[in-house]
Amino acid sequence: MINTVTGTEACPGCGARTASVRDAMPWCPGCEWNLDAYDPVRRRREFGWTWVDRWTYRTAFRTTREQFDRLVGRPLGTNGSGAARALTAAASLLLVAAVLALAVTGGWLIVAFPFPNLAVVPGVAMVGLAIALRPRFGRVDPDLEVLTRDRAPELFSLIDEVATAIGAPMPDVVGVDDSINAYAATVGLRHRRVLGLGLPLWGSLPAGGRVALLGHELGHFVNGDPRRGLLTQPAFTMLGSAADLFRPVRTSVGAGLVEMLGDALGRAFQWVVSRVLFVAYLLLVAVALRDSQRAEYLADELAARVAGTTAATDFLDTLLATESLALAVRRETRAGHGPDRWRSALAESRAASSNRLPLLRQLSVRDEASLFAAHPPTGLRRQMLAERTWQQPAVVLTSARLERIDAELAREYERFRRTVAWSG
Repeated sequence: MINTVTGTEACPGCGARTASVRDAMPWCPGCEWNLDAYDPVRRRREFGWTWVDRWTYRTAFRTTREQFDRLVGRPLGTNGSGAARALTAAASLLLVAAVLALAVTGGWLIVAFPFPNLAVVPGVAMVGLAIALRPRFGRVDPDLEVLTRDRAPELFSLIDEVATAIGAPMPDVVGVDDSINAYAATVGLRHRRVLGLGLPLWGSLPAGGRVALLGHELGHFVNGDPRRGLLTQPAFTMLGSAADLFRPVRTSVGAGLVEMLGDALGRAFQWVVSRVLFVAYLLLVAVALRDSQRAEYLADELAARVAGTTAATDFLDTLLATESLALAVRRETRAGHGPDRWRSALAESRAASSNRLPLLRQLSVRDEASLFAAHPPTGLRRQMLAERTWQQPAVVLTSARLERIDAELAREYERFRRTVAWSG
């Protein structure tokens, strides 16, 4: 995407020159006048009704700012908001109990009466509903290419050092995929810890950025994020699944009047139940995700603790231009170049856009504000680090060691190169 910076009229608040990046609605870089404007051209529709989307955006922008002001310069902690965590845990336990009660009642209806009996019908339906609504704790992504310590000893050694530096446990599964992303997750009833590294992002980052990325992702195992807690995780999936399950679907086409009337009444009932469940889900997630955003700030602080504030803030600036990064990686890969050239392309792109970075940070606050965002806006994340005590790196990744890690991943990089070539 081509980025442009356009000077426009004077700010009515402070008289300074307003600016626009990426064709966004103009705002004042000085006093941030109009930064909170709802920009329908750039906003993804969340509800479909403009007035609702406008209201939820305004609410999200205000609460995101208020949370930042409340947390900046203060200890971020690992326990988060007690009220939000208690509400999420209570909702999860209530949902699990309801599904268990549904399964037990359905099972009782199936076995309590001599067969055949009409009670079997609702019994089977209730058991089926309980199975459909059961809590899901995820699984290892099938697209993740799992690595072993024998296969990548230098990479695992670096992960060990970063985990020790921030007091985090080692992941049970480490793997790579083709995304411009990285993630830490807990999956399954055993709560296995998974670390996924997207090769395009990992290979493009300089040494300090890689340490910062690991510090941030491993920090999710100790930052109290409710999305990863065994007691709180079900709340993020079960209500949404229930709302989707009850979503009305037209079943009678060309039937008689009675059948059509029954179908209409059934769909009306399903619509009401689905909307009630969906609203409950949105309210619960909107509350719980405030604590998730607090956890993201803490993960960034852990990244700065292990990689240094300079590397951690540079890493966050990289996240502001993932589209440009994707284009650069694809271009260099098709030209037959590997991660060494990816890093050079990223550095060149960063140098070319250095004058726009302050504006991109501000614009991210507008673009990324949402009641349902698990991450705070990238610009606020960087500002949070910049406002805190400046830290020196605890783990330093040398150029020689970086090259050895890339050599261990040569096979995975080559597979990515073939995928890019075939997709062209």
